[in-house]
Amino acid sequence: MVFRPFIRTFATTMKICIFCSANQQLDPDFFALTEELGQWLAKEGHTLVYGGVNCGLMECVAKAVHETGGRTIGVIPQIVEKNGRISDHVEVEILCDNLSDHKQLMLEKSDVFIALPGGIGTIDEVFTIAASATIGYHEKRVILYNMKGFWDGLIAMLDDLQARGVIRQQWQSYITIANSLEDIKRLLTQC
Repeated sequence: MVFRPFIRTFATTMKICIFCSANQQLDPDFFALTEELGQWLAKEGHTLVYGGVNCGLMECVAKAVHETGGRTIGVIPQIVEKNGRISDHVEVEILCDNLSDHKQLMLEKSDVFIALPGGIGTIDEVFTIAASATIGYHEKRVILYNMKGFWDGLIAMLDDLQARGVIRQQWQSYITIANSLEDIKRLLTQC
């Protein structure tokens, strides 16, 4: 598969899926940068697709989008609903049975994916989307928003896997690094 750069085939808006942590005990700068991203997303008329949880960076980005007049779509595993953890900032709720359904629905509903700081679930989502691109299921891209170097360890691991020959193509064909909101804007609009 040959990567084609993002070509803006969308009128003016996109459905942007955000993968991120649902934990509160994170670097305060992550929250400030996430809020900035959410506000920009809404001002540009993009729609947020995310996990729908009411805490951590998930709640932060949804609140920023919602309060700036943007649209939010929560793809919510039923266990989250059962535990009463759905954000009040979800405009459209899409319930799913399990995490496999969750990832498949996010893939179907989104044009591009941005991974903010997150843990095992976020990494799982990143690699599910990237792996499905490597075998030709789609040509959608994952952007790692490398806030304060958060993804440096993962980037080093990917470089190591590339050097060892276990990744056939350049991993950057599926996963792109952004160190700032300006990088994200450039990546989403380049031809």
